[in-house]
Amino acid sequence: LETPTNPTLRLVDLEHVGKTARAAGVPTLVDSTFASPIVQRPLEFGIDLVMHSTTKYLGGHSDLLGGVICGDATLLQEVHSHRRILGGVMDAFSAFLLMRGLRTLPIRIAAHQESAAKIAEFLQQHDDVIDVAYPGLKQHPDHALATKQMTGFGGMVSFRVAGGEARALKLHDNVELFKRAGSLGSVESLLSIPTRMSHRHVDDAERQRTGVTPDLIRLSVGLEAADDLIADLAQALEASA
Repeated sequence: LETPTNPTLRLVDLEHVGKTARAAGVPTLVDSTFASPIVQRPLEFGIDLVMHSTTKYLGGHSDLLGGVICGDATLLQEVHSHRRILGGVMDAFSAFLLMRGLRTLPIRIAAHQESAAKIAEFLQQHDDVIDVAYPGLKQHPDHALATKQMTGFGGMVSFRVAGGEARALKLHDNVELFKRAGSLGSVESLLSIPTRMSHRHVDDAERQRTGVTPDLIRLSVGLEAADDLIADLAQALEASA
């Protein structure tokens, strides 16, 4: 499972899943990339394995590709055996870049979250925004759960813009400070339309069921000044009207 989910930022109750799965003898694996270990530690809630894309927050500078999995030693031995057969090993320079990124992870996450909260508040108050998905907002359906199993709310924000897909595409084309890309968790702020990028191959009915609508825009809030990012979104919203 994944929590927070991409791109709708809904949460899964880790403690409940952990207890239920263990009672049934089912191992659990959580992709916690969106939160980072600074914000969420699923192993503390009874999850067996946790996975992170080190390409994202752990590296933090858009200059490496990698992944990490940790948790139950017995399960990890099986993962290790498969890795040896398949040959997936990070190169030395990428490992160095990852170690460098980890040194600044706590202060980067703090900055990502601070700006994300400001941007979410701005979007929530904008007349041309239909809905804002950010666990730190009290109106978020999983806000209470977020305060229970997370120590922060992360640097990802999604929102729906009035005017449908056409308006979303215009907004996408009019941002200046946000970069248009599908990754996340780096020093630069990124904007993407999931139906055109990460979820373009997902069946329409499944996208509709999970709330991944054509008017949904996903933001990965970087380390630029929050006021500058808000100004960029404000001018893009106006230009796309």
